[in-house]
Amino acid sequence: MDRLELKIPPPLLFLLLAGLMWLLARATPDIRGIEAGVYPVAALTLSGSLLLLAGVAAFIRARTSIDPRKPDGASALVSSGIYRLSRNPMYLGDLLLLGAWAFYLGNALTLILLPVFVLYMNRFQIRPEERTLGQHFGAAYHDYCQRVRRWL
Repeated sequence: MDRLELKIPPPLLFLLLAGLMWLLARATPDIRGIEAGVYPVAALTLSGSLLLLAGVAAFIRARTSIDPRKPDGASALVSSGIYRLSRNPMYLGDLLLLGAWAFYLGNALTLILLPVFVLYMNRFQIRPEERTLGQHFGAAYHDYCQRVRRWL
């Protein structure tokens, strides 16, 4: 299981799950159940996109690596801006975008892939990142983890 740690880049996982959601919706067209209008889809899309952009912008401002496969390449601990609210705003943005996609597809079965995203990210992406950042930044990172929640 450890060989999956930091192997699938989150954008690729996002695309894989979005594709699976689409296939699931196509394979089970009679299952509806999440009839959302344009406003919830737009709100989730906008929120998710803003979280992603704010996270990337904070990393660029700090001049640190945004490559999620190599947390040991981090040159700065980013704890300001959006990172005061969430330790993983980019991943939270991905989750909101997947939620928007599920509502757009209108198939309730697609919602089962949202917890799959969270569980996979927690186990194979976030925990290894946290372990590495804890070793790299020590007490400063541990203090940050005490102040700011993992997701929201």
